[in-house]
Amino acid sequence: MGPIVSAYETVIGLEVHVELATRSKMFCDSPTTFGAEPNTQTCPVCLGEPGSLPVPNKRAIEYLMLIGLALDCRIAPHSLFHRKNYFYPDMPKNYQISQYDLPLCVEGHLDVDVDGVERRIGITRAHMEEDTGKSLHVGTTGRIAEAKYSLIDYNRAGIPLVEVVSEPDVRSPLEAQRYLTELRAILQTLGVSDVRMEEGSMRCDANVSLRARGTEALGTKVEIKNLNSIRSVSRALTYEIDRQQKALDGGDAIVQETRHFDENTGKTHSLRSKEEAFDYRYFPEPDLVPIEAGDGWVAEVRAQMPELPRARRARIASEHDLTPEQGAFVAASPSSVQYFEALLASGAAARDAAVWMAGELARALNEAGESIESARVPAADLAALIAAVKEGTVTLSSAKKAFQDAYTAGKTPLQIVDERGLQQVSDDDAIATVVDEVLASNQAEVARFRAGEEKVFKFLVGQVIKATKGQASPQVVDRVLRARLGDS
Repeated sequence: MGPIVSAYETVIGLEVHVELATRSKMFCDSPTTFGAEPNTQTCPVCLGEPGSLPVPNKRAIEYLMLIGLALDCRIAPHSLFHRKNYFYPDMPKNYQISQYDLPLCVEGHLDVDVDGVERRIGITRAHMEEDTGKSLHVGTTGRIAEAKYSLIDYNRAGIPLVEVVSEPDVRSPLEAQRYLTELRAILQTLGVSDVRMEEGSMRCDANVSLRARGTEALGTKVEIKNLNSIRSVSRALTYEIDRQQKALDGGDAIVQETRHFDENTGKTHSLRSKEEAFDYRYFPEPDLVPIEAGDGWVAEVRAQMPELPRARRARIASEHDLTPEQGAFVAASPSSVQYFEALLASGAAARDAAVWMAGELARALNEAGESIESARVPAADLAALIAAVKEGTVTLSSAKKAFQDAYTAGKTPLQIVDERGLQQVSDDDAIATVVDEVLASNQAEVARFRAGEEKVFKFLVGQVIKATKGQASPQVVDRVLRARLGDS
């Protein structure tokens, strides 16, 4: 019986907001340092004081062009800023400056690998706007409806913000995950943002609908907000797809609305319906001139383009004879490439370095909830451990245990090896003693091996390794055990 195919096709579009890593804000010279005391990084322009005038940040515009070029967008020769009018405390001017109907970057795409199949996700636009202030709703839940009062921090107001809008080409939560992972890697490589979702420098909203499989017309769209990690996007989409499918199966209509994702429950719930959507009354910003991106300026920005993640993965895998999976982890970010190169510089072979990075290092980082930029075991210390395994002074199993313990203890792996006596036992006489004990206590298995069951040999090897707590040299165990069984 084959897999059950749903009667519905999922249609997903993603809107990603990226704070740019410029030293000053989009339209003023206020600093952009994250974590400063509230309301200390402001000026008359970003506070919307009367008479203040915006001045565009050229570096931010060039960062936007760089993002567009990396996504194979067409750079529009003429672009314009608009005022997006709304009254809310997080924007003291009561309008937000944003590129509306004339964005700078249009008609691009991003290719992603999903289970060995390449999927092309269209990019509708990438445009510039300014970020809003941050509202803190003081109360049990942290949401405005249950808040006792609210506080506003305008440090974030005016920070350059790029919105990357995809076509509704994403077909599953896994594809959304791959798209966001690849986009994040590109932005990291370009150096235009630190893309730390936990700090809000990369944020995502997802639009999702279902339609009858085989049809072209789109279903009723639902927008999901409060997605503060790539994993949250996947969880929220999975829940929302299931919710909509059950509603459609039950004969209920899907309401076009905005929904909030609750991290604790893993569920979405309604925020506002379509009828409550705002009319933002866009009109051209009168205090800013249009952006004219001539061929010369675009060429200057294109010349700054670094090697992008897809090309980097292919090159590193080819140069060092790595599997695609190993190449993908090693080349996941500039920081991971630096760690890999530091391992090689410290004497580790490329394949060994990749295996350890994609295995034990990845596991330690995941368990600690950290990125490779903050890896607690320096590359030189890991290289020394890899060398010890190669030299036969530490078994692979003991080395893996020493690495994980070192990561949590803040020590080097070889310090853990010395402190806990994890050195490999390679002495023939010492191992022979253990082999004799194992053979004596496993007479039935010995008889089966002598009767021709070769597979029993692996069991006996395992028993010897276990008796030595993983410290016996597998090569010596194999040799001594075969000699003992042959002599008997």
